[in-house]
Amino acid sequence: MLNKIVKKILRTFKNLFFGFFWYLKDLFLYKKLLGKSGQKLSFYYFPQIFDKDPSSHTFDKHYVYMDRWAFKQLQQAGPKEHVDVGSSIRFLSMASTVTNLKFVDIRPIHTDFDNFECLEGSILKMPFQDGSVESLSCLHVAEHIGLGRYGDPLDVLGTQKACQELLRILKPGGKLYFALPVGKTAVYFNAHRVHDPDIILEYFKGLNLKEFSAVNDQGRFIENANLNEYKEARYSCGMFVFEKPQNFR
Repeated sequence: MLNKIVKKILRTFKNLFFGFFWYLKDLFLYKKLLGKSGQKLSFYYFPQIFDKDPSSHTFDKHYVYMDRWAFKQLQQAGPKEHVDVGSSIRFLSMASTVTNLKFVDIRPIHTDFDNFECLEGSILKMPFQDGSVESLSCLHVAEHIGLGRYGDPLDVLGTQKACQELLRILKPGGKLYFALPVGKTAVYFNAHRVHDPDIILEYFKGLNLKEFSAVNDQGRFIENANLNEYKEARYSCGMFVFEKPQNFR
């Protein structure tokens, strides 16, 4: 992982060095063309020097596939109200188009989305009664809890405690859409943790696993994946659909 970070830093400096020169070249040429055109307009310097690099045209495969997966789940389930804890703004923007959305985060946000309410709160102590939330999601969030990355207190059991709180508020008969990195259990301080998928099943013991999908180490989305194939992964994204039994105790 450290080697990957060093390579990324070196690539950034390389692109910065060469990007500076092509920016100046394009700048002088464009201003020359602008002068010849006779146009009179305001001109500001706003350099974007990384975008010519073909490698800049990428996307985070975990988040893009995961958000699309979760949105399709909501579309199919059609809940009247949905609670999300800490997920990406991209997912929130989509989810609020198909349901009334309540969003919980320690860093509240303000948007102009319809059907959207933001509640300031911690995933370790959420503002909901036991067994009161019928539709719930927490996507690529729980692996960060307790590492201090987002201003939360350090806690080696952060992910486990987050799962316990999600379990507490989920209503019998309700569904939980949950995602985080899966593979060989490890801590990458202070970015995230990776969990053996069996550990996640243990954290949500008593819930029924309705679906497991994944983005594998090669960045491919696998629908209805074999959970056992991800125990030795390095950094895959596991996406779980859990349902709480009516007789849950």
